Amino acid sequence: MAEIARLREFVVAITHLVERHGADEPRMLAEGEKLLHALVTHDDWLPEEFAAPAPESYRQYLLYCDPLERFSVVSFVWMPGHRTPIHDHRVWGLVGVMRGVELCEEFSSSVAKINSHESKPGEVDRVSPRIGDIHVVSNPGTETAVSIHVYGGNIGAVRRHVFDPASGAPKEFISGYHNTSVPNLWDRSRAAPR
Repeated sequence: MAEIARLREFVVAITHLVERHGADEPRMLAEGEKLLHALVTHDDWLPEEFAAPAPESYRQYLLYCDPLERFSVVSFVWMPGHRTPIHDHRVWGLVGVMRGVELCEEFSSSVAKINSHESKPGEVDRVSPRIGDIHVVSNPGTETAVSIHVYGGNIGAVRRHVFDPASGAPKEFISGYHNTSVPNLWDRSRAAPR
């Protein structure tokens, strides 16, 4: 059974961080990165249904959305070779790799590739319109990758853009989520001792 208390404690900590510093993006990213790093260095809390891959495409599972939609926590699951289109976020975000390897290819606003880097388990990446949030993420490895993302909004409902790789032309999209239910963070009746 997953140790869901780790996710509950993370959600509570991010809620307090948003309440104190929600308008201060640099502080949100810096302090949120520490919290996300602490979460993804443990691989005993994510329920398996939110780490399930699908052969046709990566999966985006909502784990929690703040009632005021100030932030969301999402698991992404990538089989080898899965990749996103070139896309933006329109909000700040943190990406913590928990399993496998992810490749991030960063693009300028004119959709010119400017950088790329791999992230391994325990590493956290930052995105935002202020520091750069246009990228492609893929799984270059040989095993399924799982990453936990925290965004400064309900990312599955944010109007964002995908970009044509040849022309750079943007097209609006709303990503949604692949799940129809979220983990029950608040039932402590079956809590396993740590």
